[in-house]
Amino acid sequence: MERRTFKQVVANDVHTVFMNLGEFADTHQIDGKIMPAIFDDVEVIEREKQMKSNMDGVYVRQKLIYVKAADFGPAPAVGRSLEVDGGRHLILDVSDEQGVYAITIEMNRTR
Repeated sequence: MERRTFKQVVANDVHTVFMNLGEFADTHQIDGKIMPAIFDDVEVIEREKQMKSNMDGVYVRQKLIYVKAADFGPAPAVGRSLEVDGGRHLILDVSDEQGVYAITIEMNRTR
C-alpha cells in the first residue's frame, strides 16, 4: 500500500469532506457560477469585528467564504466586486489555503 503525504490527504479531504454538500458546504451562486461554498461567521468574528459603524444607520457586514480554487478559477483581486447569491460585495482579503480560497467580503447595509 502506497503511503500518502499529508498534502495528499488534505487535498482529498477538501473534495470529500469540507466541500461535500452533505457535510459542510452548501450550494451558492458566486460571480454567476453555482458552486459549493462554506460561509463562516465565527471565523470572521475571530479575525475582526463582524459589525462596525461607518455612519449613522449604515453598517458594514463582513463574511468569510471558502470555495475550492478549482471551482472558482483564478484568485480574485482584493478591492474588486464579488456577486454572492445576488448581492454585491467588496473583496477585502483572499488567501489560498491548500486549494481552498478564503475570501473575506463586506457589504454595506442599513438597520
